[in-house]
Amino acid sequence: MVIRFDPQSLKQSAWHEYLTRFVLGGAVSVIAGLIAEHYGPAIGGLFLAFPAIFPASATLIEKHQRERKQRAGIEHSIRGRLAAALDARGTALGTMALAAFALVAWQLLPHYNAAWILIGALLLWLVLSVALWRLRKLLAHH
Repeated sequence: MVIRFDPQSLKQSAWHEYLTRFVLGGAVSVIAGLIAEHYGPAIGGLFLAFPAIFPASATLIEKHQRERKQRAGIEHSIRGRLAAALDARGTALGTMALAAFALVAWQLLPHYNAAWILIGALLLWLVLSVALWRLRKLLAHH
């Protein structure tokens, strides 16, 4: 699977589906803020790293794939679930890379220039995300 941006895919979702994503994302952020207020920013930050729109995205991916297959006359297909599972895999791998970003930022920000640490942590996240995705593909072929 090649990762690419397809602006046409923005037309697949209705306005209420985007609203659902924004509401869920906002709710997770508010909950993380409340947790941070009560337990401190280190604990609240862990909850802020939760992939907030993933639950809504996974269900929408499955729904859109199922609708596509039905329009094509294919009644029973697991393609929607497989697409949602692939999205979940990507979310999990991205979250692991985000944990590395957070660890670097948490350990180094108090001691060094914030801009350079954040740039380095961002590059670490990017490299680790791509490396984990490629490793997943490599292991899937064996």
